[in-house]
Amino acid sequence: MSEYTAVASTGPSAAFFDLDRTLISGSSMFALARSARAAGLVPVRQFVSDASKAVAFKLRGADDDTSAGVRERILGAVRGVRQDDILALNEDIIPRLLGRIRPEARLLIDRHRHAGRATYIVSASPQELVGPLAVSLGMTGGIGTISEVVDGLYTGKLAGPFCYGEGKVDAIAEVARWESLDLGQCYAYSDSASDLPMLHAVGHPVAVNPDAKLARAAAVNGWPVVVFSRRTKSVIRRTTTAVGAVGVAASGFAAGWHLAKRTVT
Repeated sequence: MSEYTAVASTGPSAAFFDLDRTLISGSSMFALARSARAAGLVPVRQFVSDASKAVAFKLRGADDDTSAGVRERILGAVRGVRQDDILALNEDIIPRLLGRIRPEARLLIDRHRHAGRATYIVSASPQELVGPLAVSLGMTGGIGTISEVVDGLYTGKLAGPFCYGEGKVDAIAEVARWESLDLGQCYAYSDSASDLPMLHAVGHPVAVNPDAKLARAAAVNGWPVVVFSRRTKSVIRRTTTAVGAVGVAASGFAAGWHLAKRTVT
């Protein structure tokens, strides 16, 4: 049985959202590191250092060896820690992350939901954080990195894909298989070139506040670019190669809402 059946739902289409710097401003791993440090669960220097490295490869990308190294250090940092203790940190972490949700992102999630689409967070952050955050946002579910737990303790090994790069594709493909989704009809949103595999895997990729490499890829592929700010209304920026595709993003903001209204009525 798939490790993702718990977040599966029914429906022909879904929208997949990256977390850090897409749905939220900043890094979820820093929030986790801060709470874990305060609770005395892991060595301060090691965990904060690994959180910083995780953010660095999120921002700049990483080769397979670097990704594997960061993954192993993060998994090793929680080896022997009780899962219940990590879950208890959500009482502190979730409210702080909800305060960082970009208002445009919240509106976009709502409009996809009203259009009848399942909505998911897809993140390299731990499933113990990503899942409850998605529920708090009224989303279908969260798809995060799943660590192996034996007798209530983390073993330091993975129990599913590392949800970074190609690992995100593996994860959403598994959800799509269980939900009978056509990825060609699905949407994906990200700020980072590290998510190019996920963006290429769906029919409706959208770049959100993209880094330089992703902005170039969006221009080449004719993908819409959505600019989120913290307090002002979002802007869909047209480029010479994206004029035809910009309607894809617009449908996420507007057409989906009208579709939902027609369906209800």
